[in-house]
Amino acid sequence: MASESTAEAVAERVFSAALGAMEILAIHLGDRLGWYRCLAGEGPSSSSELAQRTGTSERYAREWLEQQAVTGYLTADDDGGTRRFSLPAGAAEVLTDENSLNYLAPLARMIAGAAVQLPALHRAYRNGTGVSWQEFGDDARQAQADMNRPWFEHELENALRQAPDLVARLEKGGATIADIGCGAGWSTIALGRAFPDASVSGFDIDAESVDLARANAAGAGNGVEFQHIDASGLPEGQFDVVFAFECIHDMPYPVEVLSAARRSLRAGGTVVVMDEAVAEIFDPPGDEVERLMYGFSLLICLPDGMSHPDSAGTGTVMRPATLRKYAAEAGFSDARTLPIHDFGFFRFYELVS
Repeated sequence: MASESTAEAVAERVFSAALGAMEILAIHLGDRLGWYRCLAGEGPSSSSELAQRTGTSERYAREWLEQQAVTGYLTADDDGGTRRFSLPAGAAEVLTDENSLNYLAPLARMIAGAAVQLPALHRAYRNGTGVSWQEFGDDARQAQADMNRPWFEHELENALRQAPDLVARLEKGGATIADIGCGAGWSTIALGRAFPDASVSGFDIDAESVDLARANAAGAGNGVEFQHIDASGLPEGQFDVVFAFECIHDMPYPVEVLSAARRSLRAGGTVVVMDEAVAEIFDPPGDEVERLMYGFSLLICLPDGMSHPDSAGTGTVMRPATLRKYAAEAGFSDARTLPIHDFGFFRFYELVS
């Protein structure tokens, strides 16, 4: 939106944004209360049927069903005097299918988790402190994991195979792989599945995420391991490849972590960073990816990073030049972009010693 836009155009945009915000919070309710999953699994339902099946209030279920039909996510039919609501297949995929690349219910969960923390965000913005990942809680933790899971499970191996030199390292006999900032472990599990002859370890500073990762790995029947440590404490001279999936921009001390990652490499080893595919330079107005990443940064990533003293305060919008600066300060000679394309909103870098 250009600065010279008329007041009417700005008002129209704010009004549309308000409608979108209400839809997002309504999606969060339907997701968390199990209403979407019930409609997807049980088929068309009246408000009383939905409430009975999910153990919720009929009056609230009725209002939500009508709102969802008015916004176009559900369809409504009067069948013999009883109004029943249906979840079309496309909406069911986006809102309930955890394996689909189109699964976006976690996005609503993440935004709602940030909205709960608005009083804390107000304080942080005034005094320069932050809001930690632990304070954002399960909504943010689970949403982060669930949004990335389909990409890691279904597309990560194919993406990495676009970089043959990297794959050669991963497939060599006795290869050891570290996944720092692994969160709920889906990236680690995907690496273990893609490269079964390698030893794969995930590391994360958040104890609850490590517990979740271990449970996910057990359910997947995967032999990877997880450790609850700060990545700056990685063991030295142990890994052929160290991955950092969508986490460097969150870290309060990225140079220290990248330095530890470099020291943890065996001879000929490499560090691979996957982070947001934002524009090379700040050049407003930005595209939808840029807008989304600044939204995440304002509400979650920057406050999380700023919750530590003397933080780098990177934020979600980590441009290539910023990563190259961190890499140089950590002792790497370069941070080059890998030829990996069409992997969500992400860009892959290889840090060269």
